[in-house]
Amino acid sequence: MSDTVADLSIADLVAEVSRLREDVAAAQALARRASDRGEVENLFSRYMYLHNAFQDEQIIPLWVAPGTDGIRARYTNAGQYTTWESVVRYHRGRPAPVGKLILHATTTPVIEVAADGETAKGVWLMAGTESGLTDPEVAKAFPDMYSPDEVQGKKVWAHWVWCKYAIDFLRQDGEWKIWKFRCYELARAPFEENWVSFGEKNQGAFDLDLMYFGDDGKPVFMPPADEPAPSENHPYSPSTVQKLEPVPPVAHDTFTDTFA
Repeated sequence: MSDTVADLSIADLVAEVSRLREDVAAAQALARRASDRGEVENLFSRYMYLHNAFQDEQIIPLWVAPGTDGIRARYTNAGQYTTWESVVRYHRGRPAPVGKLILHATTTPVIEVAADGETAKGVWLMAGTESGLTDPEVAKAFPDMYSPDEVQGKKVWAHWVWCKYAIDFLRQDGEWKIWKFRCYELARAPFEENWVSFGEKNQGAFDLDLMYFGDDGKPVFMPPADEPAPSENHPYSPSTVQKLEPVPPVAHDTFTDTFA
């Protein structure tokens, strides 16, 4: 600015102060949004660390409070959960079986915080491994998923797995919480088989309500869903074309349910 303060009129000073106030407000808003984005990313990363360690009971406080309108979770094509009680049931009593490993590593986040600062949206990719030991009698029900050899007299399942996540977040009492959660399993394959041939014969599995394999590899199924899934997830198949699903969020002012 070439003029000195002495050269400015009262009107000029008022305009300059107003401009500076606008610049400060804009900088504060930008810093707040950047901080919010970091908090949202940490929240979902914390979710995944806990899930990998079978500490799902500690995930429950990461969700919105009981009675929050619009809460939702969906994991398969079997349906979705729309109450706090049914959503957190997924995390209750989850065992930590001997010999079981899950390692889900999330990456490639696209996170957009709404301009009003009340909600946020994020998508992630996940590449991971899942494995465990199963009683041979239990394994007879799922013959395609096991390795040919046994360990400690039990069948071995060792899978590569790839998923996509689409999550909406809500600010409650000054903290970000998980509000709407959707997992899209994209593909999986046993260690000894490629995902193309396994994907050809495994399409029906995505319509099941299997939750996890528990002690001795026994299948544990999801609780009954509150309502049907409004749309189907389309996992990888050698007979289909990949789609942009979910669509990464874009800058927005207020919440829109784009992951429905």
